[in-house]
Amino acid sequence: MHEPTESIASIMGKDDPQLYDVTTHAPGAEGKLPLTDELLRHAPSGDLFGMSQNAGMGWKPGLLGGKQFLILSTQGGIRRDDGTPVALGYHTGHWEVGLLMKAAAEEIAAHGGIPFAGYVSDPCDGRSQGTTGMFDSLPYRNDAAVVFRRLIRSLPTRKGVIGVATCDKGLPAMMLALAGMHDLPGVIVPGGVTLPPSVGEDAGKIQTIGARYASGEISLDEAADLGCRACATPGGGCQFLGTAATSQVVAEAMGLAVPHSALAPSGQPVWEEIGRQSARAVMALEARGLRMRDILTDASISNAMAVHAAFGGSTNLLLHIPAIAHAAGLAVPAVSDWIRVNRSVPRLVSVLPNGPIYHPTVRVFLAGGVPEVMLHLRKLGVLDETALTVTGRKLGDVLDWWADSPRRHELRRQLIEKDGVDPDTVIMGPEKAKQMGITSTVTFPTGNIAPEGSVIKSTSIDPTVLDEDGVYRHTGRAKVFTTERAAIAAIKSGSIHAGDVMVLLGRGPSGTGMEETYQLTSALKHLPFGKHVSLITDARFSGVSTGACIGHVGPEALAGGPIGKLRDGDLIEIVVDRGKLEGSVNFIGEDDALYTPEEGARVLAQRPFHPEMKPDGALPDDTRLWAALQAVSGGTWRGNVYDVDRIVAALEAGKKALGWT
Repeated sequence: MHEPTESIASIMGKDDPQLYDVTTHAPGAEGKLPLTDELLRHAPSGDLFGMSQNAGMGWKPGLLGGKQFLILSTQGGIRRDDGTPVALGYHTGHWEVGLLMKAAAEEIAAHGGIPFAGYVSDPCDGRSQGTTGMFDSLPYRNDAAVVFRRLIRSLPTRKGVIGVATCDKGLPAMMLALAGMHDLPGVIVPGGVTLPPSVGEDAGKIQTIGARYASGEISLDEAADLGCRACATPGGGCQFLGTAATSQVVAEAMGLAVPHSALAPSGQPVWEEIGRQSARAVMALEARGLRMRDILTDASISNAMAVHAAFGGSTNLLLHIPAIAHAAGLAVPAVSDWIRVNRSVPRLVSVLPNGPIYHPTVRVFLAGGVPEVMLHLRKLGVLDETALTVTGRKLGDVLDWWADSPRRHELRRQLIEKDGVDPDTVIMGPEKAKQMGITSTVTFPTGNIAPEGSVIKSTSIDPTVLDEDGVYRHTGRAKVFTTERAAIAAIKSGSIHAGDVMVLLGRGPSGTGMEETYQLTSALKHLPFGKHVSLITDARFSGVSTGACIGHVGPEALAGGPIGKLRDGDLIEIVVDRGKLEGSVNFIGEDDALYTPEEGARVLAQRPFHPEMKPDGALPDDTRLWAALQAVSGGTWRGNVYDVDRIVAALEAGKKALGWT
């Protein structure tokens, strides 16, 4: 240990006599608490002491009889009044949401209510890509939802809850939390999106500057310049339809958010008004006796799945929507349900990263956002219009309002005027989408590598690598990696070539907390040969990932999945039919031997697991515990949830087997 160079005096600072003039008592708030004989005789002591604390924090004692509403958010960082940073947040997504909380709180107070506020900040998946921080990303969702629910229950006098959140894990956590509060009214406030730079790259592409620089695609100066301008405004989620934006869309589609609130540009008046609208909504729900169980139903889950398909949303929502359904006590969607929905619902939105025209998310908002997409889906008959929304009205009523609203017509006009973009080229009807070659969102390949299934955002496979019948077919030799660091190093060093099949194994829940591998998928997308490389992993992908990337492979390698037995040079066959939404991923040969998929399964069954496969040495105990609990609860394909009944049953069985009882 080095000897300290600082003196104690340099740390403690100069002696200032004024600092030591300490006040030892104060008069307290002026006025009287609105107590009654009934309250003093029968109210819990906590209710009474709460009034004392409310007055102590400065609320006028005479106004303490109003209804109390809790506003929760994922706010991060410390801002000055002018918005400049005192301390940075983890990401732009939670940097400005305090303004939404303020707007909601002021609206509640203006109606005689008492707003309370609490915070559980959230991490940034973009910031943690390629680092051990990713090991806490997905587990955070469950933990934050638990803390949010504890905060809700710890304010027993609240009459309703508003949840303000934006990004990849914070917003799903908030939805899980409110979904579990069955007997309270609740409203989700999507925190909006950041704007793209006038000249430059979006926040998805900018995450590839390392790989592009290493490959000679851009210069050092270009990387520095582009990286500086990528997040063009200080608040909101990224400009593409990744997990953050998709979560906002899903919240609104479920009826949990006020109409046309998803994807609003952060910091602007139309965005700030959403806070006030949400406050009015939660107060109206409370007055009418409507609760979360009335809003969040099987019908709203089904509607969200349809809208997810129509938007071409992130595959991470295949984890989050089932988890929300589980928290609400509803039927949990299975793979067969996702297949059915994606076969019946066409993709209608042209947006980053899927295209075919790469519009940023703010244009989707101006084109009409979720309600505009739902107008098209209504005509297809794939929505349940009887589902209630947080407006207190049925979805059908909301869509009737939207169709003729001045808001719709004015914002669509502004998109034409300001960006020169026809709204109907951003959100379009089924016929136009078909003419533009837009395909449905996801496919679930199975095979001897993924007997329990896997997922690929098939709509984002580069059209130029498809066969004439629209099918992606790739047979290539495997290059196997057991760490993401080794895989990205291989890309940057030129060891990956067109035709390779990259296999990243042991990176599922038990290995890394099911890390995202966006630095791999983004590098492949933005390198000239990348579209001719496939990726297979038991990890997951960022919502902005594109290309022939197959993730969520089950069983994961460390749970005995055959993906854990693959070796360098193995022959892999991938087939993905984007039209029929069918696919397969199979080991079909080694050296000069060729196998049928059935023969390949038998060969894999006899092989030992990869000798380097093991849980990451940096995996935190917290994440190991999460992995064990979610595995007992059904694992990835049930949404990585905590199923308390199954966990307790497993613990009891284990105690008996170990002779502990």
